[in-house]
Parts: sequence; structure tokens; C-alpha cells
Amino acid sequence: MTFSEDQFVADLIALDRDGGALPEQIYHAVGDAVRTGRIPPEGALPSSRALARELGVSRNTVNAAYELLRADGIIAVRQGAAPRIGAGPEIERARSAPRVHAPRLSARGAHLAERRRQAMSDVGLLEPGAPVEDLFPADEWARCLRRVARRRYGAEAMYANVAGLQSLRVALAEHLQRWRGVVATPEQLIVVPSAQAALTLAALCLADPGDTALVESPGYWGARIAFAQAQLQLRALEVDADGADPDCAADANARLIYVTPSHQFPTGARMPLTRRMALLERARRSGAVILEDDYDSAFLWRGRTIAAMQGISAGAEVIYLGTASKSLLPGLRLAYMVVPEPLVEAFSQVQRHMGLRVNIHAQAALAEFIETGALTTHLRRIARTYEARGRLLVETLRLVLGDRVEVEMPMGGVQTVVTFRGAVDDEAVSLRMQKAGFNTPALSGYCIGEPRVGLIVGFAEATPDIAARFARTLAAAV
Repeated sequence: MTFSEDQFVADLIALDRDGGALPEQIYHAVGDAVRTGRIPPEGALPSSRALARELGVSRNTVNAAYELLRADGIIAVRQGAAPRIGAGPEIERARSAPRVHAPRLSARGAHLAERRRQAMSDVGLLEPGAPVEDLFPADEWARCLRRVARRRYGAEAMYANVAGLQSLRVALAEHLQRWRGVVATPEQLIVVPSAQAALTLAALCLADPGDTALVESPGYWGARIAFAQAQLQLRALEVDADGADPDCAADANARLIYVTPSHQFPTGARMPLTRRMALLERARRSGAVILEDDYDSAFLWRGRTIAAMQGISAGAEVIYLGTASKSLLPGLRLAYMVVPEPLVEAFSQVQRHMGLRVNIHAQAALAEFIETGALTTHLRRIARTYEARGRLLVETLRLVLGDRVEVEMPMGGVQTVVTFRGAVDDEAVSLRMQKAGFNTPALSGYCIGEPRVGLIVGFAEATPDIAARFARTLAAAV
């Protein structure tokens, strides 16, 4: 079949004179027409002279496009003859080939994907651990970004200092020393995209497949996922009113011990000094490494803030983890870890190999945010808001549900645990709440030891209307 020149030009090629190189536009238009069957196999195209005349371009432009099509095998060009579609049979075979199954997930991929799906939905109100975007200091952050984007960073803008921008590491070291009692040089700070990335990095660097990791129960899902990716065996550190109990897994020959001692996730318990010292001693004797996740210590408003375990340790048995996800926004992808000096070089190299570097301008903006005192001011402001919203949610739940639930007044953070009295299927309740627009996962899904029943509920966005609607919906679901 041979197309008339007018039909070919009108139907298949529409040039945008301001849209980039003209030969590439012709190449893409013809190629798309062949792949979609608008030009049949063995069809003939206009000569380069004829097509150039119809399109109002030079013949060299058309020849360049035809050469690109010929190089791809889409057309065949012979001296003295019009170009013809040369890849027609191959394209027809590709289009008519029987459908095949989608690529198959590995057993590990399927396992990890299913565990995440069961733990929490992707959207919904009152998500645990989530700050509220309305309180993000957008104007001040934008000013910081504008300032730092104009700077030159030399080698750091290329591939140097993958572990983190030096100015941010200095600012973090000073900030953590002042507010959390962390003892570290800037060189011990490694900046990563998230606490999840830090846990994955630590698990892969410090443990081999089959090694044991102790995790809190109930506890943070991300730690379990990171350790599962590293093919570790999990043992439970049961949590009570004093946080994780070091004695409940005394016989475990653990390589890693994951804890949230300052404000346990999700229960909010604080680990007393006696337990922290016992856990440090156990780690020293067994050669284990404690991963101390200090994820939301900025939001403790009841009682005294306890010092980080890293600061009271000998330094080598604790890796300290922190994040800006709760204080600013998770989407900024800013977190950090304090690594013992002997491990810094190895961790930095593995970080490079895994592609876990963080955007340089985001790092510089956070450094300036800390140095100017804007972070401290912001934390004080949002802590007051979150305290009021946490109190409102608890009081509303107690009023509406009475003795059907137990819920403690939070002393920090942005989530609390609602437990049920009597026989209640918390997975079923969580699903009902999810259908009503609330992202409140079942507590039982966060346990690997003794099962507990309840919901994990965030309160960062608990306005009076949302708190009342949640309480009424939960009462009906229970």
C-alpha cells in the first residue's frame, strides 16, 4: 500500500516548530504510526523530496529523520525507490504474540508486600506517627531553600561526602548533644532518606542471614520489615508500662536489639534508667548492637525528657537513629544515624552502594533551620498543638465509649493506643474504620509475641469534629 502524500502529512505528522528538533519529531511520528498499525506492514512512505515539500522543511531534515528510522530497522531505503516499512512483520508478530503473565514476585517480595498491606492502608485520617501538613513552617523552609540553592558546594555537589553534607552533620551533632545528650563527632553522623533506610543499612552491615534480632512487641513495623529484608530471625522484647523488658529474651543470642526507649512506639511508655542500663550491659556481654530509635523525642510534654541511651553508653554498643519526619514532614526524606567511629567508613560505603544519598539542598536547608534556631521555635509551637489534640482525642473517646475501651492520656508523640475490653476482633474493627476513612491499624498486627488487641490512633489532626466523628464510628464498629 502507498499513502498519498497529502494523507500521510495530514494524518501522521504534526510538526511543532518550537517543540524541539524537527528530524526527531518526524522520526517519532512515523515510528508511533508503525507501532500502532496506522501504517500497515510493507507500506511505502513519500520520498524525502515530496515529504519535505509537504511539511515545509528542508530535504536534509527529512533525510535525517529517515536515517533514524532506517537505523532502527523501521524502514528500508533503496536507491531510486520510496522508503518502505521494513519492520512490519516483526512488529505484527510482537502485537499478535500471546499474552504472558506479569513478572513474578519473589517469595521474599510477596511476603514483604503482604505484611505491609496488612499493617496499614495508604490513606486515611488519624494515621499513627503522621504529623499534620498544615503546621509545616512552609515560609521559613522556603526562605532556607532559596538561600541554600544559590550556594556552591564544590565536591559535595558531586560525589563527595555521600554520608551527609558537612554543615548538616556539624549542626546535628551540636543539636543532639544539647537536646538529647548524644555524644558524637560530626563525622559519626550519616544522613539517610528515612529511619527505615537507616534500619535496613544497619541490618545489612551488622547481621548475617539467620542471625537473631530482638524487636519490641508491640513495636514499629518498619524494623520488622528491615530485618526481614536482611533475612534475620525475630524474637520479641515484650513491652509493658516501662517499655521493653530486657529480661524476656535473656536467652536469645541476638546480633541486633531494636528499641524506642524515650517514647515507645506505639504505647508511649518510657524505659526507666534501670532497664536502659540492664539492656546496655546485656549488649556489651553478648556483642549485640542496640538500635535506639529516638523518632519523636521532640514531642514529650509530660514529665522529664530522658537522655538518649547513646549518651550514657560506652559509645560502641549503640547506634542512634533520628528523623525529621515527625518534626517537619515525612516527604522531605531526611533522617540520620550516629554510628560508632570504627563503623563509619564501612557504613558510608554501603550507603553509597545502596543509593541512599539525600538531596543536598534539603540537607543544607535543614542545617540552616537548626543553626538559626527555627527548628527549636517550630518544635515548641507544634508540641503545644499536638498536646492539645492528643488530650482532646482521649477525652472524646472516654466520653463516647466509656469503659468499652482503655486509652491513656499521651505524654508525647503523635499517636496513642486504644485497647478494647472483652473479646474484640481488632483486625475487623480496623477494616471497618478504614472503610469509614480512618487509617488506624490493629494493634495485634504489631505484635510478634504476646497478642494484644486494640487500635493505634494518630492524633496530630484530631480537631474537635474529627475526634467526635472517629469516636462515634469506633463505638459503632466495636
